[in-house]
Amino acid sequence: MRYFLLIALSTHSFGHNFLSPLATLRSAHSTLSHAFTRRRPYPTIQMEETLRKALAEKQSAVDSQGNAVRALKAAKATKADVDAAIEALNGLKLEKASIEKQLQAAVSGGDGSLSREAFRQTVNNTLERRLFYIPSFKIYRGVAGLYDYGPPGCAVKSNVLGFWRQHFVLEENMLEVDCPCVTPEVVLKASGHVDKFTDLMVKDEKTGTCYRADHLLKDFCNEKLQKDLSITAEKAAELKHVLAVLDDLSSEELGAKIKEYGITAPDTKNPLSDPYPFNLMFQTSIGPSGLSPGYMRPETAQGIFVNFKDLYYYNGNKLPFAAAQIGQAFRNEISPRQGLLRVREFTLAEIEHFVDPENKSHPKFSEVANLEFLMFPREEQMSGHSAKKIPLGEAVSRGIVNNETLGYFIGRVYLFLTRLGIDEDRLRFRQHLANEMAHYAADCWDAEIESSYGWIECVGIADRSAYDLRAHTDKSGVALVAQEKFSEPREVEKLVINPVKKELGLAFKGNQRMVVEALEAMNEKEALEMKATLESKGETEFLVCTLGKNVTITKSMVTISKEIKKEHQRVFTPSVIEPSFGIGRIIYCLYEHSFYTRPSKAGDEQLNVFRFPPLVAPIKCTVFPLVQNQQYEEVAIVISQSLTTAGISHKIDITGTSIGKRYARTDELGVPFAITVDSTSSVTIRERDSKDQIRVDVEQAATVIKEVTDGRTTWADVWSTFPHQSSASADDE
Repeated sequence: MRYFLLIALSTHSFGHNFLSPLATLRSAHSTLSHAFTRRRPYPTIQMEETLRKALAEKQSAVDSQGNAVRALKAAKATKADVDAAIEALNGLKLEKASIEKQLQAAVSGGDGSLSREAFRQTVNNTLERRLFYIPSFKIYRGVAGLYDYGPPGCAVKSNVLGFWRQHFVLEENMLEVDCPCVTPEVVLKASGHVDKFTDLMVKDEKTGTCYRADHLLKDFCNEKLQKDLSITAEKAAELKHVLAVLDDLSSEELGAKIKEYGITAPDTKNPLSDPYPFNLMFQTSIGPSGLSPGYMRPETAQGIFVNFKDLYYYNGNKLPFAAAQIGQAFRNEISPRQGLLRVREFTLAEIEHFVDPENKSHPKFSEVANLEFLMFPREEQMSGHSAKKIPLGEAVSRGIVNNETLGYFIGRVYLFLTRLGIDEDRLRFRQHLANEMAHYAADCWDAEIESSYGWIECVGIADRSAYDLRAHTDKSGVALVAQEKFSEPREVEKLVINPVKKELGLAFKGNQRMVVEALEAMNEKEALEMKATLESKGETEFLVCTLGKNVTITKSMVTISKEIKKEHQRVFTPSVIEPSFGIGRIIYCLYEHSFYTRPSKAGDEQLNVFRFPPLVAPIKCTVFPLVQNQQYEEVAIVISQSLTTAGISHKIDITGTSIGKRYARTDELGVPFAITVDSTSSVTIRERDSKDQIRVDVEQAATVIKEVTDGRTTWADVWSTFPHQSSASADDE
């Protein structure tokens, strides 16, 4: 009997602790099911993770109860005790089967929602059919990773960039520049792109088709975690660890994992070569002689850095200040896929905010300090937890975010994305792990948006320290520095690190520059510890992050000292906070977050709708005469002229198609408002998502649309001001 009491207590305790979250999960699933039909047509990644954890816990309970049954039988317990224990085991198995069913439904879309793949296909079919974007050079079978934006896609992109300029360049008083796409090799040599801008590639050993090695390993791990319900908790933990350290794997380690997991070429299942580096930049030459090598820029930031001296002068030699640039960037992706998320030519919008490294406070931080949103600090990632909502002010005060200026831009990025229409519950800010950060970076966060492809990095917000300006200073010989003038001369003690480049060159040859950079980047504590070791032992081991290994530094290779100097001014290299926006990625995620379907009036088909906010909608308004009637058409033309004068993008449709079909066509383009002319004195204005309609005088129609689309008023305010109109009278869908 003693055995059974222990089992019963154990089972009761486990059941009490587990069934509550399971019940909560079911309740949440039920609550969200309606929302999915409009906003989340596929289960979220977090829901899948919750179910997977619940399944692992229930499997553990089944295993424990199974062991208990075997122990009872071995101890020759009474039949009643054994039967009761078996009954408890069967109950646990039923609960496990129920969770498996829910998880399988979540993965495959069998719960009434679409699977991620089916949802993605529906969205992409709609985007291509309505010409938001199409494969470039389509009549020649296209080129992977190149896409054309059609008329509505161009309008959405223009609106997103227009709001970016308003939200950042204008509101933050930034200096905007426009630099060439073709960049001389020397610039990208100094920045490190020529030597380091590589991805590891593998080839199909029979066909020669190339693949990005880390993507193959990432896809394998995600596929197992998301679709293989039979993997053990230990195997799942191993796969998650591989994903966590993926960016830190050497070519040898990456190749070993590919072989260990038996990963083959996706298309042919042929064996793969060992991974080797491939530089992603498009190379070109400047001028007819071909003697001046260059590259198509892989980012827009370098144009800002090399212009720092002139921009600093333009700003009155004052810090802080920010420079911004919108432009095309080019990366020769190994095996581009995922549509607009990974392409070979794309639009970047980048900001370089130059700040005194000794004062990274921000005067406007209080404006964003109370924002609370999903944050994913590295400690939470390493411990296997999920992102959680943290007030931004708390994250900065606790040191989770390195400084106020970095925190301020994280808050501004959050406001930018959510105002565009990104779902705040599917937006998180993930801190880079230690193995992801460059040795010079103080902190780095990615704004990641959940899409049908998983969590996608769309904005990087990094404190890059003073690395970039120092690199261009060293290579060009032009000092890219700022000054702080003192009212009275000061005696200051300065740490001086002088790498002996001749000795380092003899010892490290082609790696000399990386060793020099690492030595110069040492903080005071590291430098003084090295000085003490060199004086006592004559040599020391020193980690060079960019080489990924320790090197031996001898006393002859570097001098480290502290000197007292009288200074009239402080000359320093500014640090830079860099928010970098992948515009195409943001737009694609916006498409997915805005897309939903709803039944037609007859209930015989599902109609596609893009729920774009007026801010980014490609067309703000449509004008429809209810029927073909000359007087109605004349009124429609007058309203169209008023909308044009007000600067509102719109479309007029005087075809004889039923008004319901015309509504459906424009809903699929994401048009937020429709004006229907059904008399010569007044018209109806219909809102896309609610399908509610109001009646206004003809003369007021353009003004009402202008105020709502400009954000000066809301549809709720308009709805409470004007008479309502029954949708049935307008033959809605």
